[in-house]
Amino acid sequence: MRHTLGVLAVVGLAAVPAFAQDGPYKFAREIAVGGEGGWDYASVDAPAHRLYVSHSTKVVVIDTVANKVVGEIPDTPGVHGFAIAADLGRGFASNGRENKASIIDLKTLKLIQKVDTGENPDSILYEPGRKEVYTMNGRGKSSTVFDAQTGKVIATIPLEGKPEFAATDTKAGKIYVNMEDLNAIKVIDTATHKVTATWPIAPGESASGMAFDVANHRLFIGCDNKLMLMIDSTNGKVVYSTPIGAGVDSNWFDAGTKLAFSSNGEAATVTVAHEDSPEVLKVVQTLKTKPGARTMALDPITHTIYLAITDYEPKPAGSTARPKAIDGTFRVLVYTMQK
Repeated sequence: MRHTLGVLAVVGLAAVPAFAQDGPYKFAREIAVGGEGGWDYASVDAPAHRLYVSHSTKVVVIDTVANKVVGEIPDTPGVHGFAIAADLGRGFASNGRENKASIIDLKTLKLIQKVDTGENPDSILYEPGRKEVYTMNGRGKSSTVFDAQTGKVIATIPLEGKPEFAATDTKAGKIYVNMEDLNAIKVIDTATHKVTATWPIAPGESASGMAFDVANHRLFIGCDNKLMLMIDSTNGKVVYSTPIGAGVDSNWFDAGTKLAFSSNGEAATVTVAHEDSPEVLKVVQTLKTKPGARTMALDPITHTIYLAITDYEPKPAGSTARPKAIDGTFRVLVYTMQK
């Protein structure tokens, strides 16, 4: 790629954070959740003051004003994500272990119906322009599209690889999908439900999280080789790259502050970078979190960020086994902007 050398050169310039830990964010509190089992994505319905956190076979609902659990959505086996359609009063859970998506009434938290998807639906998003829901099916190597109001499956889009996170550009009529095993982004046309472009992401590798600056047409994607890329959503060109910590799984962009975030579970950090311009992304803080805090959610009104975490049993010396989670320690870490 023509810009690769330039991108790699500016990475070095951005390698030293401007403020390190003394940046715009600080730890505020923990919200106890408890229970056992794994977790994945979280999402915020800011006007309703609700945080939805996937947790094993349910979605935990947290009041972001009271900072406490106020409900749960059960029967979501292996849930990965929860998409919100505030205009319809509905939410949608991707249930990875049963190859289905749940349609939920946001007022009652009751199940309306389940929709068959491809194998292992992972991330999920609502496209408000056409009122459709997209599941990104990891093992199915596809995306299932269904009507948000009727639950009718409209299309199954082959993606040739393992899709991770996705973002929607309603005005352009596009869905952008990270293809983790292809080191690429697939572009889906929302009118035809077909892939119209495949963009390589070099120098990035194994992208997971994705965020979108709608105004400046910039995608922010977190890569396994410890880079956050800023990509032009009109043509797929890598505009800038900045270093992040190890173990990224989630990225967010705050249009109000022009801050882009990368939650890095292995490094136990959140990289906070400022979009100085559509061509420059500057790290302003490396926020210390907790080991394993790999997914996060952003409230765009309060600018608060939330990270899910649990404690683990100590590993024996020399052990390569995956550490075991300690039941009952699941919680959400809350970080707010300093005034």
